[in-house]
Amino acid sequence: MSATAEATVLITHDVGLHARPSVKFTKLAKRFPADVEIALAANGPWFDAKSIVKVMAAKAPKGTVLHIRANGDGADDAIRALIDLVQRDFDEDAGHVRSA
Repeated sequence: MSATAEATVLITHDVGLHARPSVKFTKLAKRFPADVEIALAANGPWFDAKSIVKVMAAKAPKGTVLHIRANGDGADDAIRALIDLVQRDFDEDAGHVRSA
């Protein structure tokens, strides 16, 4: 019997789910054996969260409610870890600001 988990999280990072955050998100998703997907709406379309190309193609800006679902071994752990990463603004603090 495989586990299934779903959750939503608000993206508060200034650039949204763009290049650097997408890389961090997909790297973390790949650590789990479960299939992990994201969507910008509850009814999809759903994107493979382990594919950097597909995650970046979602173009999720700041303020987006990100839907995350996982199926398989470690589904709950994957969801918790990914939500935590998003809530920590992808570990990019105010010290990581672009200079003019």
